[in-house]
Amino acid sequence: MPVPKPVTSLAGRLKMRDGQDIPQFGLGVYEMSDKETYDCVKHALEVGYRHIDTAEWYGNEEPCGRAIRDFIKETGTHRSEIFLTSKLKHNRDYELAMQDIRSSLKRAGETYFDLYLMHSAIGGPKVRKEVWKALCDAKKEGWLHSIGVSNFGAKHIQEFIDQKVPLPTVNQIDLHPFMRHPEIVRICEDNGILLEAWGPLARAMRFNHSVVQSVAKKHGKDEAQIMLRWGLQHGFVIIPKSVSPKRIKSNAEIFDFEIPPEDMKELDALDEYLVTDWDVVDVE
Repeated sequence: MPVPKPVTSLAGRLKMRDGQDIPQFGLGVYEMSDKETYDCVKHALEVGYRHIDTAEWYGNEEPCGRAIRDFIKETGTHRSEIFLTSKLKHNRDYELAMQDIRSSLKRAGETYFDLYLMHSAIGGPKVRKEVWKALCDAKKEGWLHSIGVSNFGAKHIQEFIDQKVPLPTVNQIDLHPFMRHPEIVRICEDNGILLEAWGPLARAMRFNHSVVQSVAKKHGKDEAQIMLRWGLQHGFVIIPKSVSPKRIKSNAEIFDFEIPPEDMKELDALDEYLVTDWDVVDVE
């Protein structure tokens, strides 16, 4: 299937394979305290973000939900305009997955998540099948509007294809110019599964790379904006994390320029399988 064209604004959305829309740009809240989470989510929403990505594992579903509710109350924004994602921490069995989904909703103070992901493929084929069925059933109940996966390798996606089960709408993995995962990207794009980059800035580990700096200087942007724009132009959903109000705003200022093909080619050539955090795409 064709790679989605990048959106042209901060609130712009991409169509998922289930017919729902997802904002292509959002805020990740990994490794934030409750206060940081509340303040950052509130600020992000105030500057125009409409996509917030949390997880059971992060321990901050509650302040995410609270910040969203307070923003809605103060501005009159409809809940449907805000896209909230969470993720299942443990893959165990069907009943426990259903229980964990309900617990996450309760913590967030929500009646539904716009998107809910299996946080990893850990557990083996039998467990993955059971847990995925739980997500499918929770979607039928209306608790989850869309369902997907995170940190799934190509073989795990193929497993779902072979089982002829509903496919994930999204696979959220580590994606940036220094970690391109071509095999995973290929199978997802071939099957209409959107790619989402959980670490699009590579934790700033390559901001000093000469190519990134050269492209940034050429376009009058900073290194973060170049790496984020790269992901956007590849059709990836990107959810950079920041606890800095200034950086939350500047990260989103990537809709007023385009990286030309020759510069994209240079950035594409930087792949070195740079692991910046969790790397479990090859688990059995």
